[in-house]
Amino acid sequence: MDHFSYRNHSYHAEDVSINALAREVGTPFYCYSTATLQRHYQVFCDSLHGLDYQVCFAVKANSNRAVLATFAKLGAGADVVSEGEIRRAIASGISSDKIVFSGVGKTRDEMAFALEKNIFQFNVESEPELLALNEVAISRNQSAAIAIRINPDVDAKTHAKISTGKAENKFGVPIAQAQALYAKAANLNGIRVQGVSMHIGSQLTDLAPFDEAYARAADFVRALRADGHEISVLDVGGGLGVPYEAAADAPPLPFDYGTIVKKHLADLECLLVFEPGRLLVANAGILVSRVIYVKETGAKRFVIVDAAMNDLVRPAMYGAHHDIIPVDEFDSAPLLTDIVGPVCETGDTFAENRPLPPVSAGDLVAFRTAGAYGAVMSNSYNSRPLVPEVMVNGARAAIIRPRQSYADMLNADILPEWL
Repeated sequence: MDHFSYRNHSYHAEDVSINALAREVGTPFYCYSTATLQRHYQVFCDSLHGLDYQVCFAVKANSNRAVLATFAKLGAGADVVSEGEIRRAIASGISSDKIVFSGVGKTRDEMAFALEKNIFQFNVESEPELLALNEVAISRNQSAAIAIRINPDVDAKTHAKISTGKAENKFGVPIAQAQALYAKAANLNGIRVQGVSMHIGSQLTDLAPFDEAYARAADFVRALRADGHEISVLDVGGGLGVPYEAAADAPPLPFDYGTIVKKHLADLECLLVFEPGRLLVANAGILVSRVIYVKETGAKRFVIVDAAMNDLVRPAMYGAHHDIIPVDEFDSAPLLTDIVGPVCETGDTFAENRPLPPVSAGDLVAFRTAGAYGAVMSNSYNSRPLVPEVMVNGARAAIIRPRQSYADMLNADILPEWL
């Protein structure tokens, strides 16, 4: 459930008219619903009732500080993959002792910064990273709390570009090699082993991979304890999918996911860390765009909008689906339409042969389920300024990232003295 709906045939975010927002901020723009963010967070927490847990929002899904601050007020921590994300999380009110640092390519400078901020845990993904972290921690007279990210070789049955838990993926340490690495970690003076970490992929629409992976994780924790390690934390990542298509089968509910968690992990006596990202923010955001032209070629009907692949790259990168709806309701029958952007790439296509009411130049459309991996992945390709982000809360609306000006974009370049 989200808090976007038609009222008197006009699309609204909570109590705010999308038409009114478009007049105020121009198009394209992203819009987020506070009520949806809050509801999704609470539903996820409700599914974990009775467990000792910490939710650490995956900042990579949406790093706007207003979004992070909303979750911080609800008690969330942060799963981060860079120094920049650590800085964003802390600046948004997330306590550093609720931050877990993931990612396969942490630099020594990033490690030092994270140690300076006393983050909760490093999720270590390789032996070279472990040895580097040990050296950095010793140089600072500190001890780094770690979990080693295990790769359980479980097929998440998701898109190949967002699968992380198979043997051929770059993430984590193969589970068959991990016990030996834990033994090495226990003898390093700058390392304090406290947990186990895993994350098998994103946008999972089946609980079976979680069932298999969590069973393996629980067995691995027990094996480590038998080896003498004091394992008090199990970070199980995120990955539960969201419904991108209204007409498609819905992914499992958080309640059903919680049942799988409790089945395998309730008796481990660990703090369980969860890293939901897309699940919390995807359906809380839309991208609003205006139709520039409608182009009929005989073979195709093209609706050309002012949003482009630089604003929302998921369809071009993953072949991802977003429901696209008119902001003003139509009574007319839909027509098969290609919805495309103005960027000079054939890949700048949002949908092909999609039923869409017969919109005209000047009409607004909304790309639904755009709150995750939308604005955060945007860029200024074709010298198109970054678009604004807006957050609504009831009848209130605020610009939480202004539209980039052409001057800002041009001034980011510095000409060398010989020019």
